[in-house]
Amino acid sequence: MMRILNMDTLSSHGNVAGRKHVLEILEAGMEAADPYNNTFKLIRVESGKLIVGNPDFEPTGSPRTGEEVFDLAKVGRILVFGAGKGVHRVARAIEEVLGDRLTGGHIVVKRGDEVELKRVGYTYGAHPAPDEGCATGCRRILEMSRGLAENDLVFTVAGSGVSSLMTIPAPGLTIEDLRQTTYVTQIERGVPTSDLSPVRNHIDAIKGGRLARAIQPATAVHILTKDPNMNTAPGETGYHHYTRRNNWLHTLPDYTTFQDAIDMLKKWDAWDAVRDAVRQHLLRADPAQETVKPEEFEKTDFRIFGIMPDKLGLLRSAARKAAELGYTPYIMSESLRAEAREAGQVMASIARNIEDKGGPFQPPCVLISGGELLVTVGQETGVGGRNQEFALSAAMVIAGSKNIVVGAVASAGTDGPGGQFLGEDYPIPNLVGGLVDGETLREARAAGVDVHGELMKHDTTPALWAIKSGILATHNISLNDLGVTLIMGRNENAR
Repeated sequence: MMRILNMDTLSSHGNVAGRKHVLEILEAGMEAADPYNNTFKLIRVESGKLIVGNPDFEPTGSPRTGEEVFDLAKVGRILVFGAGKGVHRVARAIEEVLGDRLTGGHIVVKRGDEVELKRVGYTYGAHPAPDEGCATGCRRILEMSRGLAENDLVFTVAGSGVSSLMTIPAPGLTIEDLRQTTYVTQIERGVPTSDLSPVRNHIDAIKGGRLARAIQPATAVHILTKDPNMNTAPGETGYHHYTRRNNWLHTLPDYTTFQDAIDMLKKWDAWDAVRDAVRQHLLRADPAQETVKPEEFEKTDFRIFGIMPDKLGLLRSAARKAAELGYTPYIMSESLRAEAREAGQVMASIARNIEDKGGPFQPPCVLISGGELLVTVGQETGVGGRNQEFALSAAMVIAGSKNIVVGAVASAGTDGPGGQFLGEDYPIPNLVGGLVDGETLREARAAGVDVHGELMKHDTTPALWAIKSGILATHNISLNDLGVTLIMGRNENAR
């Protein structure tokens, strides 16, 4: 099934040939961001045995390697617990492998995900700021975790979005305390997840490895919808990263402290912006409320697998499709971190240099970028997302070009908060990104859309929707963002 839902509309105007090619490249990347098929490569049943393992999915440096073999006649309950965008795709695959032998479980998914599960229950929650649905689903997970035995087996599933969706307020706090903390940090100030995680972990009752503690003494298979060696430092193994340097995949241990949380709020000038209850909770630093540390976690019976290795992921899948279409692909950055508007303008400026000067690369070529861009909205209340801002800001730079097309999407299928803070009655669907070319600025003016003004208000969704350049897609896991900048040829007038 195609993930991009409005291909025909998007390719009906402007640089039609270029738009079609960019859409094909984006589609190839987004189709790769589906963990369903890879789950079957991790687990299988043969002759009454459940076999779990695949070397492609093992973090480097894992002390236990190879396949784990479970005699289903001796295993007790088998459960699936988890949270994150698109984790239902993993749960569905596990259901199909185990059938009636799967006892059940529960997951928390992002509102809007289309879930088809028979044995694993699910609750819809909000993202990027949590709501009561997140807490309700997670309480159900903890209820089902009680009384597990050594012969029971638990699959946990986590990936992007888990920081919002796996949420239970710590004692003395409310879901509104947690929602407001996320809003004033991540939305208003653009705090990246890596800096916000210590705060979230220490105002929560399930984050920071506490689920791993709750399912003891059962055996755990921790499935991550990520690369098994994601973000490792030079000389660091994937296993060390996930067990000793993790702070956001909440089925695994957390190395941060209450003081880290305080320091991060002060770093981003948000200490006085969060509620007093949050500040007092962090200052108390109750040891009983501390997160699970690596030393405790490593005493449990577990395996870790990352089932979305980069070589099978969206950037390289997009690059392969670009090559098939006759373009030389260049992966410019796998972890681009910048304000989305500036990133779009820079990438578009490089494209214009290629078009006009033939460097640094010769066209026809495609510039590919990944990572997770930022949008710092301040007090603005517009509706949009980082990929929409990337594309729309690029449109101003490439105006008039006959060779350049820029597209950007969030692999999860939704870009930014969308209408979360405006309510479900918002008239435009939650876009996944935008597609622009040299005609976009002219089309916007004809439609009465002030591109620069809408960017300043962070109101990119209605702008892109009005000019038939907002991308709609199905929901799935998040492997961060995919930017595609296509340069079809040289500008004849510039030679």
